Amino acid sequence: MNRTLVIAHRGARSLAPENTLAAAQKGLEVGADLWETDVGVTADGVLILFHDDSLKRTTNAAEVFPDRAPWTFTEFTFDEIERLDAGSWFDRDDPFGQIAAGRVSAAEQAAYVGLRVPTVEEALVFTRDHDWTVNIELKRLPPPLEDFPIVPRFFEVMDRVGIAPEQVRLSSFEHRWLEEARALRPEVEVQALVGFYRDRPIDWDAVAEFQTVNARATLTPPEKVRELVAAGRRINLFTVNDAEEARAYIEAGVTGLFTDFPQDLVPLAHAAAGKETP
Repeated sequence: MNRTLVIAHRGARSLAPENTLAAAQKGLEVGADLWETDVGVTADGVLILFHDDSLKRTTNAAEVFPDRAPWTFTEFTFDEIERLDAGSWFDRDDPFGQIAAGRVSAAEQAAYVGLRVPTVEEALVFTRDHDWTVNIELKRLPPPLEDFPIVPRFFEVMDRVGIAPEQVRLSSFEHRWLEEARALRPEVEVQALVGFYRDRPIDWDAVAEFQTVNARATLTPPEKVRELVAAGRRINLFTVNDAEEARAYIEAGVTGLFTDFPQDLVPLAHAAAGKETP
């Protein structure tokens, strides 16, 4: 059985501000097999790393631009987003309690103050230069960029950076984008995201054309994972932070686990495979 991959969700976001290069660096340091991040697009067409539709939670946009609520990222130019602090909120909120637990040093906390929202180009350069792998989630874009040509634009950035196709995975809830990506660049692996709605069962037949599926863990019990893997599917689950839950999925043969705590799941995955943690 292949070892379960540990995927640093938005980077190691329990140890550093999510979707920053600092979070990617922490994921690399703790031995994650790859990292995951989200793609947003600015008003002037720059691809950035961002998750929420609003800039409010993870930047100081409300302070810098008090009159532009609800601070939707597609309504800001890249120059405007570059003015934002995307790190101080982490020190203030300690979203996963890792500062309080003593797992984030004072020097790291200080370094997070003033972090910028990175571009996709910077993320791919980081991944290329560290001989690592990244899972890029192409997110549904809020107005007014619903029809932005995200797939070809992403490949333009890939080409500019010169990253190897095998270092990139593309995932999305928008399966039409994955079909477009497969047609344009069959050498780049695509992974169908399923389970967008927490209270609706997953229609596995609807994603039968995709060998790799990234599914919501709460909708995919270990016995379902075992069934799917036995049928030749590759299943990655989001987001698994509990060690006992992770063990159950690893025993079921899950391909990969997206986690906010790669620092905890890497040793677990290696122990399950009988390998030493790096």
